[in-house]
Amino acid sequence: MAALIGSPQVFSQEIEDKKGIIEKNADLVKVQDGFSFTEGPAVNRFGDVFFTDQPNNRIHKWNALSNEVSVFKEDAGRSNGMYFMLDGTLVACADNQNELWAFDTDGNHEVWITAFKGKKLNGPNDLWIRPKGGIYFTDPLYPRPYWERSKESEQEGQNVYYLSADRTELFKVTDDLVQPNGIVGTPDSKYLFVSDIKAKKTYKYEIREDGYLINKELFCEMGSDGMTIDERGNVYLTGDGVTVFDRKGEQIAHIPVPAGWTANVVFGALDRKTLFITASDAVYTLKMKTRGVW
Repeated sequence: MAALIGSPQVFSQEIEDKKGIIEKNADLVKVQDGFSFTEGPAVNRFGDVFFTDQPNNRIHKWNALSNEVSVFKEDAGRSNGMYFMLDGTLVACADNQNELWAFDTDGNHEVWITAFKGKKLNGPNDLWIRPKGGIYFTDPLYPRPYWERSKESEQEGQNVYYLSADRTELFKVTDDLVQPNGIVGTPDSKYLFVSDIKAKKTYKYEIREDGYLINKELFCEMGSDGMTIDERGNVYLTGDGVTVFDRKGEQIAHIPVPAGWTANVVFGALDRKTLFITASDAVYTLKMKTRGVW
Protein backbone atom coordinates (compact mmCIF):
# COMPACT_ATOMS: atom_id res chain seq x y z
CA MET A 1 0.00 0.00 0.00
CA ALA A 2 1.05 3.59 -0.54
CA ALA A 3 3.33 5.22 1.97
CA LEU A 4 2.09 8.04 4.14
CA ILE A 5 4.08 11.11 3.23
CA GLY A 6 5.28 13.54 5.87
CA SER A 7 8.31 15.65 6.62
CA PRO A 8 10.24 14.52 9.73
CA GLN A 9 10.52 17.16 12.45
CA VAL A 10 13.49 17.39 14.80
CA PHE A 11 13.03 18.30 18.46
CA SER A 12 16.10 19.46 20.39
CA GLN A 13 15.03 18.90 23.99
CA GLU A 14 16.86 18.46 27.25
CA ILE A 15 17.26 14.71 27.68
CA GLU A 16 18.35 13.25 31.00
CA ASP A 17 20.94 10.51 30.38
CA LYS A 18 23.05 9.50 33.39
CA LYS A 19 24.65 6.40 31.85
CA GLY A 20 25.30 7.37 28.24
CA ILE A 21 22.70 5.15 26.65
CA ILE A 22 21.64 7.75 24.04
CA GLU A 23 23.75 8.70 21.02
CA LYS A 24 25.67 11.92 21.67
CA ASN A 25 23.82 15.01 20.40
CA ALA A 26 20.92 12.85 19.18
CA ASP A 27 17.61 14.63 18.65
CA LEU A 28 14.12 13.26 18.91
CA VAL A 29 12.64 13.02 15.40
CA LYS A 30 8.93 13.03 14.63
CA VAL A 31 8.61 10.57 11.76
CA GLN A 32 4.91 10.95 11.05
CA ASP A 33 1.80 12.44 12.63
CA GLY A 34 -1.89 12.58 11.68
CA PHE A 35 -2.90 9.43 13.56
CA SER A 36 -5.56 9.20 16.29
CA PHE A 37 -3.71 7.15 18.93
CA THR A 38 -0.57 5.13 18.18
CA GLU A 39 0.29 1.97 20.13
CA GLY A 40 1.78 -1.50 20.03
CA PRO A 41 5.13 -1.11 18.21
CA ALA A 42 6.67 -4.45 17.26
CA VAL A 43 9.93 -5.00 15.36
CA ASN A 44 10.48 -7.69 12.74
CA ARG A 45 13.80 -9.36 11.93
CA PHE A 46 14.60 -6.67 9.32
CA GLY A 47 14.23 -3.89 11.87
CA ASP A 48 10.95 -2.57 10.47
CA VAL A 49 8.45 -1.50 13.12
CA PHE A 50 4.73 -2.27 12.88
CA PHE A 51 2.44 -0.18 15.08
CA THR A 52 -1.27 0.37 15.55
CA ASP A 53 -3.62 3.31 15.25
CA GLN A 54 -6.32 1.70 17.32
CA PRO A 55 -9.19 4.22 16.96
CA ASN A 56 -8.80 4.00 13.17
CA ASN A 57 -8.48 0.20 13.31
CA ARG A 58 -5.24 0.03 11.34
CA ILE A 59 -1.77 -1.46 11.59
CA HIS A 60 1.00 0.63 10.02
CA LYS A 61 4.56 -0.27 9.03
CA TRP A 62 7.63 1.93 9.45
CA ASN A 63 10.31 0.97 6.96
CA ALA A 64 13.66 1.21 8.74
CA LEU A 65 15.59 1.85 5.52
CA SER A 66 13.38 4.44 3.83
CA ASN A 67 11.91 5.98 7.02
CA GLU A 68 8.49 5.80 5.35
CA VAL A 69 5.25 4.77 6.99
CA SER A 70 2.66 2.74 5.10
CA VAL A 71 -0.58 0.92 5.91
CA PHE A 72 -0.06 -2.80 6.54
CA LYS A 73 -3.59 -3.81 7.53
CA GLU A 74 -7.05 -2.24 7.53
CA ASP A 75 -9.78 -3.76 9.72
CA ALA A 76 -7.14 -4.98 12.15
CA GLY A 77 -9.44 -6.07 14.98
CA ARG A 78 -8.64 -2.79 16.75
CA SER A 79 -5.23 -4.21 17.54
CA ASN A 80 -3.36 -2.74 20.51
CA GLY A 81 -0.12 -4.34 21.79
CA MET A 82 1.77 -6.52 19.31
CA TYR A 83 4.89 -8.71 19.14
CA PHE A 84 6.67 -10.69 16.43
CA MET A 85 7.40 -14.39 16.70
CA LEU A 86 10.70 -15.69 15.32
CA ASP A 87 8.93 -17.13 12.26
CA GLY A 88 7.56 -13.70 11.28
CA THR A 89 4.05 -14.15 12.67
CA LEU A 90 2.73 -10.91 14.16
CA VAL A 91 0.66 -11.56 17.28
CA ALA A 92 -1.73 -8.81 18.36
CA CYS A 93 -4.07 -8.02 21.22
CA ALA A 94 -7.24 -7.54 19.16
CA ASP A 95 -9.42 -5.36 21.33
CA ASN A 96 -12.54 -5.30 19.15
CA GLN A 97 -13.77 -8.69 20.36
CA ASN A 98 -11.23 -9.11 23.20
CA GLU A 99 -9.18 -11.71 21.37
CA LEU A 100 -5.62 -12.61 20.46
CA TRP A 101 -4.94 -12.55 16.71
CA ALA A 102 -2.00 -13.71 14.60
CA PHE A 103 -1.14 -12.09 11.25
CA ASP A 104 0.96 -13.60 8.48
CA THR A 105 3.24 -11.46 6.30
CA ASP A 106 0.37 -10.73 3.89
CA GLY A 107 -1.89 -9.45 6.67
CA ASN A 108 -4.17 -12.48 6.81
CA HIS A 109 -5.23 -13.20 10.37
CA GLU A 110 -6.11 -16.18 12.51
CA VAL A 111 -7.86 -15.96 15.87
CA TRP A 112 -5.85 -17.69 18.60
CA ILE A 113 -7.78 -16.82 21.77
CA THR A 114 -11.44 -15.87 22.16
CA ALA A 115 -12.08 -16.45 25.89
CA PHE A 116 -10.73 -17.76 29.20
CA LYS A 117 -12.69 -20.62 30.79
CA GLY A 118 -15.62 -19.85 28.51
CA LYS A 119 -15.85 -16.20 29.52
CA LYS A 120 -14.91 -13.19 27.42
CA LEU A 121 -11.64 -11.52 28.39
CA ASN A 122 -11.62 -7.91 29.60
CA GLY A 123 -9.55 -6.71 26.65
CA PRO A 124 -6.05 -8.06 25.95
CA ASN A 125 -3.76 -5.03 25.96
CA ASP A 126 -0.07 -5.86 25.66
CA LEU A 127 2.04 -9.00 25.25
CA TRP A 128 5.51 -10.47 25.30
CA ILE A 129 6.59 -13.72 23.62
CA ARG A 130 9.27 -15.94 25.14
CA PRO A 131 12.11 -16.73 22.71
CA LYS A 132 11.32 -20.44 23.11
CA GLY A 133 7.61 -19.79 22.59
CA GLY A 134 4.75 -19.08 24.93
CA ILE A 135 2.92 -15.77 25.22
CA TYR A 136 2.32 -13.58 28.26
CA PHE A 137 -0.39 -10.95 27.90
CA THR A 138 -2.07 -8.41 30.15
CA ASP A 139 -5.86 -8.13 30.35
CA PRO A 140 -6.89 -4.82 31.95
CA LEU A 141 -10.39 -3.41 31.70
CA TYR A 142 -10.69 -0.27 29.59
CA PRO A 143 -14.37 -0.09 28.50
CA ARG A 144 -14.67 0.72 24.79
CA PRO A 145 -17.65 2.46 23.12
CA TYR A 146 -17.67 -0.17 20.36
CA TRP A 147 -18.11 -3.15 22.70
CA GLU A 148 -21.40 -4.99 22.71
CA ARG A 149 -21.64 -7.03 25.91
CA SER A 150 -24.25 -7.64 28.57
CA LYS A 151 -21.95 -6.60 31.39
CA GLU A 152 -18.71 -4.68 31.64
CA SER A 153 -16.55 -7.66 32.69
CA GLU A 154 -17.03 -11.41 32.71
CA GLN A 155 -13.67 -12.10 34.37
CA GLU A 156 -12.78 -11.86 38.04
CA GLY A 157 -10.24 -9.09 38.26
CA GLN A 158 -7.67 -7.76 35.79
CA ASN A 159 -4.98 -10.33 35.26
CA VAL A 160 -1.95 -11.55 33.33
CA TYR A 161 -2.27 -14.79 31.31
CA TYR A 162 0.10 -17.27 29.70
CA LEU A 163 -0.54 -19.16 26.47
CA SER A 164 1.72 -22.17 26.03
CA ALA A 165 3.93 -22.43 22.96
CA ASP A 166 1.75 -25.16 21.43
CA ARG A 167 -1.38 -23.09 22.25
CA THR A 168 -3.01 -25.97 24.12
CA GLU A 169 -2.91 -24.34 27.56
CA LEU A 170 -4.08 -20.91 28.69
CA PHE A 171 -3.80 -20.06 32.36
CA LYS A 172 -3.71 -17.12 34.73
CA VAL A 173 -0.29 -16.17 36.15
CA THR A 174 -1.25 -13.12 38.27
CA ASP A 175 -4.47 -12.25 40.06
CA ASP A 176 -3.39 -9.55 42.54
CA LEU A 177 -2.73 -6.53 40.29
CA VAL A 178 -5.05 -3.54 40.08
CA GLN A 179 -4.65 -2.86 36.35
CA PRO A 180 -1.80 -4.66 34.54
CA ASN A 181 -0.74 -3.01 31.31
CA GLY A 182 2.84 -2.89 29.96
CA ILE A 183 4.82 -6.13 29.90
CA VAL A 184 8.28 -7.26 28.77
CA GLY A 185 10.65 -10.09 29.57
CA THR A 186 14.41 -10.59 29.54
CA PRO A 187 15.92 -12.33 26.49
CA ASP A 188 17.08 -15.27 28.61
CA SER A 189 13.45 -15.83 29.68
CA LYS A 190 14.40 -15.65 33.36
CA TYR A 191 12.45 -12.55 34.35
CA LEU A 192 9.20 -10.82 33.43
CA PHE A 193 8.37 -7.16 34.13
CA VAL A 194 4.71 -6.20 34.49
CA SER A 195 3.40 -2.69 34.99
CA ASP A 196 0.44 -2.16 37.32
CA ILE A 197 -0.43 1.19 35.79
CA LYS A 198 -3.29 2.10 38.13
CA ALA A 199 -1.17 1.31 41.20
CA LYS A 200 1.76 3.28 39.70
CA LYS A 201 4.16 0.39 40.17
CA THR A 202 6.15 -2.05 38.05
CA TYR A 203 6.94 -5.55 39.31
CA LYS A 204 9.60 -8.11 38.44
CA TYR A 205 8.87 -11.86 38.46
CA GLU A 206 10.94 -14.98 37.99
CA ILE A 207 9.68 -17.17 35.14
CA ARG A 208 9.39 -20.89 35.76
CA GLU A 209 9.99 -23.36 32.96
CA ASP A 210 6.27 -24.21 32.89
CA GLY A 211 5.33 -20.55 32.43
CA TYR A 212 4.17 -19.79 35.94
CA LEU A 213 5.57 -16.72 37.73
CA ILE A 214 7.23 -16.74 41.17
CA ASN A 215 9.07 -14.38 43.53
CA LYS A 216 7.23 -11.16 42.74
CA GLU A 217 9.20 -8.09 43.76
CA LEU A 218 8.73 -4.34 43.33
CA PHE A 219 10.96 -3.08 40.54
CA CYS A 220 10.11 0.63 40.64
CA GLU A 221 7.49 3.07 41.88
CA MET A 222 6.15 3.89 38.44
CA GLY A 223 3.50 2.38 36.21
CA SER A 224 3.71 2.19 32.44
CA ASP A 225 1.58 1.82 29.35
CA GLY A 226 4.07 0.00 27.10
CA MET A 227 7.60 -1.23 27.87
CA THR A 228 10.81 -2.45 26.31
CA ILE A 229 14.27 -3.58 27.42
CA ASP A 230 17.81 -3.13 26.09
CA GLU A 231 20.93 -5.30 25.98
CA ARG A 232 22.17 -3.89 29.31
CA GLY A 233 18.97 -4.89 31.10
CA ASN A 234 17.65 -1.33 31.28
CA VAL A 235 13.84 -1.14 31.27
CA TYR A 236 12.02 1.61 29.38
CA LEU A 237 8.65 2.79 30.74
CA THR A 238 6.17 5.13 29.07
CA GLY A 239 3.49 7.66 29.94
CA ASP A 240 5.16 11.03 30.49
CA GLY A 241 7.70 10.59 27.71
CA VAL A 242 10.04 7.63 28.18
CA THR A 243 11.68 6.94 31.55
CA VAL A 244 14.55 4.45 31.76
CA PHE A 245 15.51 2.35 34.80
CA ASP A 246 18.59 0.20 35.19
CA ARG A 247 18.39 -3.46 36.17
CA LYS A 248 18.34 -2.43 39.87
CA GLY A 249 15.31 -0.21 39.39
CA GLU A 250 17.20 3.10 39.58
CA GLN A 251 16.16 5.83 37.15
CA ILE A 252 18.98 6.62 34.69
CA ALA A 253 17.28 8.55 31.89
CA HIS A 254 14.20 10.49 30.86
CA ILE A 255 13.28 11.32 27.28
CA PRO A 256 10.65 14.06 26.99
CA VAL A 257 8.21 13.64 24.11
CA PRO A 258 6.05 16.53 22.85
CA ALA A 259 2.76 14.68 23.22
CA GLY A 260 0.03 14.40 25.81
CA TRP A 261 0.74 10.69 26.30
CA THR A 262 3.53 8.33 25.29
CA ALA A 263 1.98 4.90 24.90
CA ASN A 264 4.72 2.49 23.91
CA VAL A 265 8.30 2.00 22.77
CA VAL A 266 10.54 -0.53 21.00
CA PHE A 267 14.03 -0.75 19.48
CA GLY A 268 13.94 -0.74 15.68
CA ALA A 269 16.30 -0.69 12.67
CA LEU A 270 18.49 -3.61 11.67
CA ASP A 271 21.08 -2.88 14.39
CA ARG A 272 18.31 -2.32 16.99
CA LYS A 273 19.81 1.05 17.95
CA THR A 274 16.86 3.27 17.02
CA LEU A 275 14.31 3.85 19.75
CA PHE A 276 10.86 3.95 18.14
CA ILE A 277 8.21 5.74 20.21
CA THR A 278 4.43 5.79 19.75
CA ALA A 279 2.90 8.91 21.31
CA SER A 280 -0.70 9.96 20.79
CA ASP A 281 -1.11 11.23 17.21
CA ALA A 282 2.49 10.66 16.10
CA VAL A 283 5.52 8.35 16.08
CA TYR A 284 9.10 9.36 16.88
CA THR A 285 12.63 7.95 16.69
CA LEU A 286 15.79 8.57 18.72
CA LYS A 287 19.30 7.25 18.00
CA MET A 288 20.74 5.19 20.85
CA LYS A 289 24.17 3.88 21.92
CA THR A 290 22.68 0.83 23.56
CA ARG A 291 20.68 -1.61 21.44
CA GLY A 292 17.50 -3.54 21.95
CA VAL A 293 17.28 -7.30 22.21
CA TRP A 294 15.51 -9.69 19.84
